[in-house]
Amino acid sequence: MDNLIALLVAAPLLGAAVLLCGGRRLDAVGHWIGTVLAAASFVIGAVLFADMLGKDAEHRAVGQHLFSWIPVEGFQADVAFQLDQLSMTFVLLITGVGSLIHVYSIGYMEHDERRRRFFGYLNLFLAAMLLLVLADNYLLLYVGWEGVGLASYLLIGFWQHKPSAATAAKKAFLVNRVGDLGLSIAIMLMFTTFGTFAFGPVLEATGETGEGTLTAIGLMLLLAACGKSAQVPLQSWLGDAMEGPTPVSALIHAATMVTAGVYLIVRSGEIFNAAPDAQLVTTVVGAVTLLFGAIVGCAKDDIKKALAGSTMSQIGYMILAAGLGPIGYVFAIMHLVTHGFFKAGLFLGAGSVMHGMNDEVDMRRYGGLRKYMPVTFVTFGLGYLAIIGFPGLSGFFSKDKIIEAAFAKGGTEGWILGSVALLGAAVTAFYMTRVMLMTFFGEKRWQPDERGNEPHPHESPKSMTIPMVVLAFGSVFAGGFFGVGDRFVHWLEPVTEHTHGHPPIGATAVTLSTVTVMVVGVGLAYLLYGRRPVPAVAPRGSLLTRAARRDLLQDDFNHVVLVRGGEHLTRSLVYVDHTLVDGVVNGTAASMGGLSGRLRKLQNGYARSYAVSMFGGAALLIAATLLMRAV
Repeated sequence: MDNLIALLVAAPLLGAAVLLCGGRRLDAVGHWIGTVLAAASFVIGAVLFADMLGKDAEHRAVGQHLFSWIPVEGFQADVAFQLDQLSMTFVLLITGVGSLIHVYSIGYMEHDERRRRFFGYLNLFLAAMLLLVLADNYLLLYVGWEGVGLASYLLIGFWQHKPSAATAAKKAFLVNRVGDLGLSIAIMLMFTTFGTFAFGPVLEATGETGEGTLTAIGLMLLLAACGKSAQVPLQSWLGDAMEGPTPVSALIHAATMVTAGVYLIVRSGEIFNAAPDAQLVTTVVGAVTLLFGAIVGCAKDDIKKALAGSTMSQIGYMILAAGLGPIGYVFAIMHLVTHGFFKAGLFLGAGSVMHGMNDEVDMRRYGGLRKYMPVTFVTFGLGYLAIIGFPGLSGFFSKDKIIEAAFAKGGTEGWILGSVALLGAAVTAFYMTRVMLMTFFGEKRWQPDERGNEPHPHESPKSMTIPMVVLAFGSVFAGGFFGVGDRFVHWLEPVTEHTHGHPPIGATAVTLSTVTVMVVGVGLAYLLYGRRPVPAVAPRGSLLTRAARRDLLQDDFNHVVLVRGGEHLTRSLVYVDHTLVDGVVNGTAASMGGLSGRLRKLQNGYARSYAVSMFGGAALLIAATLLMRAV
């Protein structure tokens, strides 16, 4: 069975190679090739999962060494895979949800003339993400990390004929390069400190390493996670990434790219456990981002951008949980999995709405769609109930556990983190209820487009609705399956370890508080959007609302601090170069030129000048000799 691990990556990688290199002759069947190979990877993962369940918890981790990548003295890099409970969780999520998105894309991209290439990019995305989570060392993980960045760039900018899509792809690529720099520095620090970058030796040696070094490594890993998972301060790319086709948004937000940062931190748990300062910064980043994304989601009228703010916020919960250490690692991954179901379902539901509304994304031009799109309404509604933490659905079990773990941290820090997480739950219920009401309830508000074509809402084809139904099933039942009896805790505990936390106010009180704030958020949204007509143009709103519409001024901040700051820095460096550096160089050259010009006159080629020089020199020697004798 161990030999099958490489096939997990090989299947979608083969699909990418065939589809991207096969040419137009594959246009008619390219989407089927990509979907079948994605599904094949899922089947292989399911077989390996079944084999893993048949073993004792201590013997479930297996590996496969393919070849030595860089075998030189003192530097050994291998292409080798590690499959344990943590990586298996990601394998099933990536291939399972990824395959459903492939099926959905068959209908969604039906009329796109470049559909074959799109499926090739989807396969490449899956292969890169699988390489990332299966690698048994940080250097090979980095290869998958960069592959994910490349695939996201290609897919976000897939419709590059739109300037906004091309700009969004470039923005995502550049922002992620900042995070990637953090990962590369962390890997270099690991090698200089431990002499290796393999997971096992690095994590086992943390107990013998200074806290300062581990803190530096932890902070660089966190920087990398902030880039891939769109956390403050590297979150600005995620909203613009909605310019790509909707299946891309579902894949990025639910199964691949934004989950990579959470995986990196949890996989590196031993480093963070030994570096309390890095853990603290991680929890702060998660807490700030979960509120940041939720506030942004409240003010967006673009349905996909509202969901993008939601993703930012939910990943913030996961990063917060990962920063709590052994109390929260399991729940970070549990919420990641349940989020994979309901967020993929929500994005595919948004794509279904757009499909029936002539690609309209403004929710102010929706309204009453539940009558025209019943399957989309029900599946999207179940995803909505899951994400707001409705009792009994997936999000209730996973997010509630993170809030409990935050309070269980203890002391002032625990109260602050727990309160922030509770506030985030209230805001989540508010903005998601707003999305639900503006899209599916009220009176119809759609209008003819620029060419005078009025939308005719209709249900999407089965190739799109069937994946939505499957994901809705996961949104309802996955959390209960994992949470009841601590199944997921027992599954991951051998890899991540787990410490049972006890909130100072009690677990029951935390649950009641979470449900209460959820009801408050839903009620407030209903008062503002359910009982009032939705205006065609958003009112000006408060200062906070206007700032939230501009993503809390994140792009303005980046422009002023980074772009303008970079321009001023460049001009300063040019001035120093022209005045100081060039001045010293040119001044030295001019001085030497002047000196050589004067010395040149001593060698002018005239015999009389030489005779005078010789006579003068002889006179000086005679005078000096007479003077010395007189003395």
